[in-house]
Amino acid sequence: MLTIRRIDIDDARVLIRAAREHAEKIGVPVCIAVADEGGNLMAFERMDGSKPTSAIISIDKSYTAAGAKRATHEIGAASQPGAPAYGIASAIGGRMVVVGGGLPVIVDGEVVGGIGVSAGSPDQDREIAQAGIDAFFETLA
Repeated sequence: MLTIRRIDIDDARVLIRAAREHAEKIGVPVCIAVADEGGNLMAFERMDGSKPTSAIISIDKSYTAAGAKRATHEIGAASQPGAPAYGIASAIGGRMVVVGGGLPVIVDGEVVGGIGVSAGSPDQDREIAQAGIDAFFETLA
């Protein structure tokens, strides 16, 4: 029998709120998705002015980060021609995202969820996702 640790809906709301606040601060309207440890969508927000296509991308970034248990930019680096995971972007029906902005939420070395942000540059998306994670960890202290 397994004991599963995962974020709950209140944690997901903390992640989204803090990510949205940081996105507003830097002036980048984005879509923000939070998944549980298995990549299942828990919460989503599309800020006014964000790109419509970014809704699906943010969801798939959260899915990838949680399910693959690593940041999407790390998968991106490993998926370049000649790298060990070349071609992985086509895996899982194309849901595997290899662009920055998806981060796993890790507590005590265990992935408990993922956050995906899309509509800014990959670096902006990653920064916004990290702001959500930072606020989440403040609630654990």
